[in-house]
Order: sequence, then structure tokens, then C-alpha cells
Amino acid sequence: MNDPIGDMLTRIRNSQMRGKSTVSTPASKLRAWVLDVLEDEGYIRGYEKTTDVNGHAAIEISLKYYEGEPVIREVKRVSKPGRRVYMGVNDIPAVRQGLGVSIVSTPKGVMSDAKARAANVGGEVLCTVF
Repeated sequence: MNDPIGDMLTRIRNSQMRGKSTVSTPASKLRAWVLDVLEDEGYIRGYEKTTDVNGHAAIEISLKYYEGEPVIREVKRVSKPGRRVYMGVNDIPAVRQGLGVSIVSTPKGVMSDAKARAANVGGEVLCTVF
């Protein structure tokens, strides 16, 4: 797998289109950090670490819906393995005039765009969520 974050976001997107309540993805620290931001911002109910059928570590993500519609309307991968996107603190974009969130990997950890601005750090823009 070349893009584990892109794979996780696609699994979330596909599961929400099908109306699933949970989705499973292979476990990694970076995926857990991205899910922490999604949980803090209220886009998912939560997640827990489990093991899959073969005994590999996995993450079970509980998806969130509001009045039958998925809370995550749009999720886009910004920085990809073939083209990394780094931005300074003043260049981090506001998603949908601040209604969405950009997830940024900074030297101080993975955080939302608002927290990155507050901490005055830039970094790699992983994805945007609305």
C-alpha cells in the first residue's frame, strides 16, 4: 500500500456512502493521530484498536451521522506520496471559510489547522474535511 492515509479516508468515504456504522482499517500511529483530530473536531464518534481475523492490528472506526446523513460531507487528500504539500502557518488554507478543517502534520504533532495557527507552526497538510 503506497498511501495508507488515503486508503483510510477512502474506506471512511465508502462506508458512509453505504450507511455503515463502523469501518475497519489497518492500524498505524499516523492513522490514529489523524483519527484523534477527526474525533476532537466531531467528525467521527470514536475509534478503538482491535485485531483482525489474521491477528494483525486494526482500528475500528465508529462513523457519525446526523439526521440520517453522514457528518463528513467531503474528505480530500491534499499531500500525496507523489506530491507532498508543505505550508507555513500563514499559508494553511481555511476550508469552506472555516466550516471545515485541514489536518496538518507539524513538528508538534498532528493537529487541526486552527490548533496549528494557535501554536504558530506549519507543516504537511495531510487532508481537508468538510
